[in-house]
Amino acid sequence: MQASQVPRAVAAAMSVVSSLGLPADDAIVLHDSNKLTLRLLPCDVLARVAPVAQQVARFELDLARRLAAAGCPVAALDPRVEPRVHERDGFVVTLWTYYAPVAPGEAAPADYADALARLHAGMRGLDVPTPHFTDRVEQAQRLVADRDRTPALADPDRELLGDTLRDLRRVIGEHGGAEQLLHGEPHPGNLLTTANGPLFIDLETCCRGPVAFDLAHAPEAVGEHYPGADQDLLRACRLLVLAMITAWRWDRDDLFPDGRRLGTEWLGRIRAERDRDGLGHHG
Repeated sequence: MQASQVPRAVAAAMSVVSSLGLPADDAIVLHDSNKLTLRLLPCDVLARVAPVAQQVARFELDLARRLAAAGCPVAALDPRVEPRVHERDGFVVTLWTYYAPVAPGEAAPADYADALARLHAGMRGLDVPTPHFTDRVEQAQRLVADRDRTPALADPDRELLGDTLRDLRRVIGEHGGAEQLLHGEPHPGNLLTTANGPLFIDLETCCRGPVAFDLAHAPEAVGEHYPGADQDLLRACRLLVLAMITAWRWDRDDLFPDGRRLGTEWLGRIRAERDRDGLGHHG
């Protein structure tokens, strides 16, 4: 979120929570990306705040309720208030249960894989309209092709990224196999280690695709514990996801901390992987 918006976003969240009869005198910023995640005290509610223009909060709220009802490992909404999206001063605010972090560090790979498998099992039972994972690949392809939006990307790197996105999208599409509702970005930043076990958050990135696309966002060891994971498909998905997140880092509007350094480092990894697979710099 733009730094200038943060004080207003915090005020909007505190105002919403106070209007619902929960005491909110203090706000701790837990995470700041496209959304602001706040812990409000003393009521201890987790508030997620986004500009109204980025409105997918209603979809996320509905999905979280349905997945929680199906016993999936997802963070719950705050049970003290009606589950709905609040609008205040140009922001949307949703209220969630705050989970105190347990052991520092990431979930053990076997626990991570088990939680993701249970999430996928619950998602198979839901019929919700969501984009296909290739829509997200297309967004990355458009970004790479748009010199105005990615002015610092050198021509050889632009070609490398464009080729990688195109080639892997085709390889994964031709592979066939089952597709289902996915989390979309179940990376460690979207997994809480809690006293209730690992819980996934941030469901707004849901899409349809092969399970390997989700697994590609998790640490490599998780793929070794996930039941029946197709390792060849997973390798292709990992490189595709790396190319996508590399593309985002070259967006002139990207707010990711240290993003440009990571973008440069990841280009090197993609080039090395393609050389190793004999793909060279052209698909």
